[in-house]
Amino acid sequence: MLRNPLFLLLGVLAINLYAAVEEPKPSDPFFEKLHPLQAPAPAGLLLKKGDRLAICGDSITEQRMYSRIMEDYLTVCAPQLHVSVRQFGWGGERADGFIKRMTNDVLRFQPTIATTCYGMNDHEYRPYVDSIGETFRKSSQAVVEAFKAHGIRVVQGSSGCVGNRNWWQPGATTELLNQNLCNLRNLGIQLAADENVGFADVFWPMINASFTATHKYGPNYNLSGGDGVHPGWAGHTIMAYAFLKALGLEGDIADFKLDLATGKFTVSAGHKLISVKGHAYEIRSERFPFCADAPFGLAANWYPTAGFYNITNNDNLRSGMGFVPFNQELNRFLLTVNNTTAAKYRVVWGDQSREFTAEQLNQGVNLAEEFTLNPFSAQFAQVDAAVSAKQEFETRQIKAIFRPGGNLSTPMDQVAALTDKMLAETERQHTALEGYVRAAYAPVTYTIKVTAE
Repeated sequence: MLRNPLFLLLGVLAINLYAAVEEPKPSDPFFEKLHPLQAPAPAGLLLKKGDRLAICGDSITEQRMYSRIMEDYLTVCAPQLHVSVRQFGWGGERADGFIKRMTNDVLRFQPTIATTCYGMNDHEYRPYVDSIGETFRKSSQAVVEAFKAHGIRVVQGSSGCVGNRNWWQPGATTELLNQNLCNLRNLGIQLAADENVGFADVFWPMINASFTATHKYGPNYNLSGGDGVHPGWAGHTIMAYAFLKALGLEGDIADFKLDLATGKFTVSAGHKLISVKGHAYEIRSERFPFCADAPFGLAANWYPTAGFYNITNNDNLRSGMGFVPFNQELNRFLLTVNNTTAAKYRVVWGDQSREFTAEQLNQGVNLAEEFTLNPFSAQFAQVDAAVSAKQEFETRQIKAIFRPGGNLSTPMDQVAALTDKMLAETERQHTALEGYVRAAYAPVTYTIKVTAE
């Protein structure tokens, strides 16, 4: 094997990486040959007011699922940041392919912050060899440095994991492929440290969830999707969680406090108490909880006649939320009740109700987690529909309009000339679609009622 200086440097780097602190991992043999470095904790909020976020990646990004969750979240859960979002996924892409098109397809839109999610195609669907790591690190570094050269902040994301499938090439077991992807994740962590950029750990929570799901729901759960690569909504929920956490979002959406001794009801920023009528408190909210019940149509496996979610299905957001602390860390819509005198209380939120113990209410109840349907669900669904239409157009704009037929072999000077010609017209369409998202978002007025049982 060729031993050039860069190869030797990578070999030394690999030794240093594996000498570093690893993530805690289960003792099960499934994890024995995985050596995940400890991912860096988010260093505060990376987003700034008015940021333009570019979500970049391969076909998993082009699925427009984790990107859609992220844009929904930023639009209604963190509207005070006024962050705009565009997704730039391209099926089959590797980091070295993205660097060739990023000037034409991404930089011209002047993002201020970007996330990347490469590694799945970069690992070549075969066991790890040093040349794979060398190519991935070099290409990823070129992407990060190109963004930084334009003053764009970056979150380097890892890929997810693969699932059990029989189409891998001979000798490429699922176990070996995930070891390969874990190695690329580790290189991404080192790159993020070297370049002083953020890091989103997608791989480690995904493979932990895949292991847990198989034992909890059986071998057909398929967190990584039917083909072992492209996740359903559960997997994309985990991906969105990883990126939102890496962006430094903390999830304090609402903090309501009720003192039963005085009847005083206080609300946090983004909410306004409109009126009090007996035990009913009317509130107007500009910040929404993330409503996993409302969006995504049949893909979320909502069965209205049965009235429950099929969380045993990998195409279900609430199922994905069961594997990561999405609601606990990103979706806190809290109601705390003090000076209780009864053992149990009924909380009515809109037209839904739940019973809680006094102790639960004293500690604080996360309404977003406890109420599958809530007063925000319908408005949230409208926002999601508008976001979905906008992101679909973003794929069409880049792949079909700028490059008829999605042809990546067209010389870049021809592509750039066509893009310049089509840009004004397509941006008028995009601006209209952005307007539909803004129009779909509107404050919600509702009532919370708390009574002793």
